[in-house]
Amino acid sequence: MGVTEQMGAATDHDDGHGQEIVTINVNNHERDIHRGRQSVSEIKRIGEVAPADELAQVVDGKLVPLEDAAAVTIKGGEVFVSHPRDSASS
Repeated sequence: MGVTEQMGAATDHDDGHGQEIVTINVNNHERDIHRGRQSVSEIKRIGEVAPADELAQVVDGKLVPLEDAAAVTIKGGEVFVSHPRDSASS
């Protein structure tokens, strides 16, 4: 009975209740991040993207620009790319 309890406790701990680490791709580099809602600034930090650069997510083969103040739901396997901001916009 003690072994079963220990195994159950280990499983609960590994599961992390939403704190699971998954892999995303930022500028062709795999990065580990917590699953769930993440700010764009956190993705940029983990991906070592310059704060001044724009981050976009590849969705269905298209680049979707992300606002710095936005957040993205991470499930694992997402692909992001960064590029310098277009100074002509605004």
